[in-house]
Amino acid sequence: MELGRLEYLQALVTEFQVTDSTGNKRRCSLALSLSSVSSHTRLFFLAEAKEQVLANLANFAYDPSNYEYLRQLQVLDLFLDMLTEDNETLVEFAMGGLCNLCLDKTNKEYILEASGVEPIINCLSSSNEETVVSAVTTLMFLTTPRSRAQTTGLPVVECMLRFSLSANTRLSNLASIFLQDYCSPPQVEEARNLSRHTAVGIPLPKD
Repeated sequence: MELGRLEYLQALVTEFQVTDSTGNKRRCSLALSLSSVSSHTRLFFLAEAKEQVLANLANFAYDPSNYEYLRQLQVLDLFLDMLTEDNETLVEFAMGGLCNLCLDKTNKEYILEASGVEPIINCLSSSNEETVVSAVTTLMFLTTPRSRAQTTGLPVVECMLRFSLSANTRLSNLASIFLQDYCSPPQVEEARNLSRHTAVGIPLPKD
């Protein structure tokens, strides 16, 4: 193992997870004296620091040589936990990190065993285009004979039908691939018939 790389990733995870007594994530290396600024400004710097660290971790998830280290440091759990955050930027980076990681069979199985499909499906309702695209792509990668019933459930297929009609070409093309390659014709027809009679509650992301 490359100790230097592992130590660097460990430092990133530690930096993200250090908390103060109120539960706020605090960036250890923040040089600014937070006692001299307002509470609002402190929260801004803390949120910005969390976003930067999570973005770095998501970028490391591009490289398969990091997968073992990221599993060892429980970064997959960190990404899954961040999917329920109110901060849309944190959700975007976490969803992007999972999208990169789930190409690997071991990571895929871990996400499925950790009940990760449901929070990923919930990300389809995000107003952030990058989050939605990553969520759709991740559901494709996570689809196996065992997980198909969940990753291509009726609410998901209904959502993909709506996305396929989007003016956003990137999203509509991706949704069309999902419907063609991962859903059976009866599934699509059932979702299409249901959509004619009910309003689907997943809004399209902002362009």
